[in-house]
Amino acid sequence: MSNSKIWLSSPHMGGNEQKFVQEAFASNWVAPLGPNVTGFEQDLEQYLGENIFVGALSSGTAALHLALILLGVERDDEVLCQSMTFSASANPIVYLGAKPIFIDSELETWNICPTVLEEAIKNRIANGKKPKAIIGVHLYGMPFQVDAVRAVADKYEIPLVEDSAEALGSTFKSKKCGTFGDISILSFNGNKIITTSGGGAIVTKTLEQKNKAVFLSTQARDNAPHYQHSEIGYNYRMSNICAGIGRGQMEVLDKHIGLRRKMHEFYLDLFKDIPGVAVFNEPNEDYFSNHWLSCISIDSSKTNGVTSEVMRLAFEKENIECRPLWKPMHLQPVFKDCLYFGNDVAENLFTNGLCLPSGSNLTDLDRNRISNMVKSLFGI
Repeated sequence: MSNSKIWLSSPHMGGNEQKFVQEAFASNWVAPLGPNVTGFEQDLEQYLGENIFVGALSSGTAALHLALILLGVERDDEVLCQSMTFSASANPIVYLGAKPIFIDSELETWNICPTVLEEAIKNRIANGKKPKAIIGVHLYGMPFQVDAVRAVADKYEIPLVEDSAEALGSTFKSKKCGTFGDISILSFNGNKIITTSGGGAIVTKTLEQKNKAVFLSTQARDNAPHYQHSEIGYNYRMSNICAGIGRGQMEVLDKHIGLRRKMHEFYLDLFKDIPGVAVFNEPNEDYFSNHWLSCISIDSSKTNGVTSEVMRLAFEKENIECRPLWKPMHLQPVFKDCLYFGNDVAENLFTNGLCLPSGSNLTDLDRNRISNMVKSLFGI
């Protein structure tokens, strides 16, 4: 049996990426602008299928940073943020000198809990600090409770930033993730559903917002013959080379989603008769996840002591990558002094959960190795 590395989520090329990149070289468009950038933005706008505008940037983190700037977040403002997420969701709050307030998850989607969210808003308003924005995340490709979260945001007139870094192609009630926020963001990091090697995008409701984001992302250079700057800018624009990779990846996006969902179905079947192991799945037909990562939670009281860490280490010995769920932000040393609202949902998920190999490029041989490991570990 091959002992080659089975990765959690590795890049998967479609074939035409090199064509777009070669066109960039041939035309000498290698700067952070050019026809591939424009084309990639148009491809994304067409895919999302809404009256929205997309600006291609260097990362999803950059997109979050600019989103908060566009919403007027400043020093000492408070921003409510889903606790169970990657740190990139929260770091841009601190870039601006603002304060993150972390919110627990709910068990259906593992995402920001609307009930706790409203409790936190009431608390902060009572303390004279109405939050400036809300950051909700579609964790592992699973849409958050869009209607409920949106209702809370609208009730208190607080703008919603939709972190759709992991959810390109996922939908809620047949509407694409990346279109639910007042401003939304996407990521094309190397491990995402499609990649530009490194990159992201900001998704806005108006052309004015997009143009402002692009202006800020190109060092905020004023319209003058000389270099003049009236605002602080950033070097956040996507290069024409990376955008060429993205254009090729857009051609296979739906195929990659289908293959990720096939991996998810593989895990549903693999674990269906194993007590104590639950595969993270859509709660009802309103949700359609791209299943960027397939995840499980383990109740070790029903698995003869097999915990998520026991399983991770066993797979690691066989050169198969698994990873714990995101460690909640309110448990991170860097955010230890931040306020947190909720109970222990996110903490328990982190303790008992595991991300499994989910790439769209996994083979039948890979699946056989994974299956054999699970059967051996759980004695079936």
